[in-house]
Amino acid sequence: MNGNVTNNKRERMEDMRRCSGILMPIFSLPGENGIGCFSKEAYKFVDFLEDAGQSMWQILPLGPTSYGDSPYQSFSTFAGNPYFIDLETLREEGLIDKAVIEKYKVSGERVHYGELYKNRYKALREAFSNFDVTSPEFKAFEEKNADWLSDYALFMAVKSSFNDISLLSWDQDIRRREPAAMARYSEELKEDILFHEFMQFEFDRQWKKLKKYANEKGIRIVGDIPIYVSVDSSDVWADPELFQLDENLDPTAVAGCPPDDYAKKGQLWGNPLYRWDYHKKTDYLWWRKRIAKCQEWYDIIRIDHFRGFDQYYSIPYGAADAVKGRWRKGPGYSLFKALKPQLEKKDTGIIAEDLGFITDSVRELVKRTGYPNMKVLEFAFDKNDHEGRNEYLPHNYQRNCIAYTGTHDNETARGWLDGLDEETYKYAADYVNADASDRDEVTKGLIRTVISSSADLAVIPMWDYLGLGNDARINVPSTLGDNWRWRMKEEALTKELAESIRKLCSLYGRSLYKEGKEEE
Repeated sequence: MNGNVTNNKRERMEDMRRCSGILMPIFSLPGENGIGCFSKEAYKFVDFLEDAGQSMWQILPLGPTSYGDSPYQSFSTFAGNPYFIDLETLREEGLIDKAVIEKYKVSGERVHYGELYKNRYKALREAFSNFDVTSPEFKAFEEKNADWLSDYALFMAVKSSFNDISLLSWDQDIRRREPAAMARYSEELKEDILFHEFMQFEFDRQWKKLKKYANEKGIRIVGDIPIYVSVDSSDVWADPELFQLDENLDPTAVAGCPPDDYAKKGQLWGNPLYRWDYHKKTDYLWWRKRIAKCQEWYDIIRIDHFRGFDQYYSIPYGAADAVKGRWRKGPGYSLFKALKPQLEKKDTGIIAEDLGFITDSVRELVKRTGYPNMKVLEFAFDKNDHEGRNEYLPHNYQRNCIAYTGTHDNETARGWLDGLDEETYKYAADYVNADASDRDEVTKGLIRTVISSSADLAVIPMWDYLGLGNDARINVPSTLGDNWRWRMKEEALTKELAESIRKLCSLYGRSLYKEGKEEE
């Protein structure tokens, strides 16, 4: 272990030691809402996790999605996605009736975001029309979240009044938050502002109830925090000084990744970059607030694109691709030093997503923080490596890491196997000690290899436990279209599957933990 780590229990999350979890996005849950949400199916999934002997439920970011439907491009880093609000719960609260739910129902085996956009908000407005905005509980929620809620609600209301165009195309007076414009829009749109606050109130209440249910069963929530925010967000609008913007409030540079074997022209994400010098002068106040919100919603926080804190890739704004970007220095350890007291106070664990092009300085930063990093088995099999040196091969793991077959950005395990050349496929089959003639058995071998590894936490995506092909793939990076849409069939969660997962995890010493103690 790293000598800089002074509190071994907190830094390595001892309550996470030798356990396992399942990666499953909220939107991928089954149900009748047109998208997975905080419905009875979510509670059934928690029951399944308990039956399967799991300690962790890893999800994707919970924020409201913008253009492209990606949870990594959100209108706010503090807000929740209204699509996840369960309509049946609103009916039980007396805010809507069955006829409203049926009138605006969205169906389909996959998520149809266009239909949700046209119908879900109409149902939620019906609920809002019956909601008491003077209730003490709602007023307390407004007061507790005053730092971000009013800005977010006004941002969304103004955006709607402009037919949902990007912040970069708003009228200059409100884009620049001139006092007269702020006062005018706040008055003209006050009902819409309250509507957006109501949706956040319902989201927060329903999510925390579901999280409490999971926690009481010994299951912790692993949340996901994108490193960047969307340029079209209330974060950029409310606090432009935090970002690299010019005098017209346009980005001067945006985020992405350089060209590699997987993307010949790199990845152009388009997020505005941070003014890290300014953040440091404030002792990273905005980041501390951001983490505080995550601590309300999650037990463990996975920080996406961790290497960007060491060095970030800066692409000139307006560039057609990521070819002409440059690496620039990030905040380094100073950010995590500022966050450390806050994380330790609630014993919040951090997972560093350190995938991609990793340098020695990134490795040193991860080591200095003491955070566990990620190991993805799909990255392990290089047919030119005949000496087993690849760092993603399980025999090279240190305990302080999280092992996966793949993530939401990867192919499914079965889809990945089906696309391999013969030599690499045979290498993978041999490594997991499975009969190469049976691809189902090789897929199971990949899972078994991750579960049996020395990693403190092993996380298997739900689609891999189900043995699904690339029809179940969640996302293809740097593409727009058929992403973030897969939904699990309700009949998939069988007692037999839960028992087989429990048996496998128990075989390799990964048992359900409750309050940091192994189940008796």
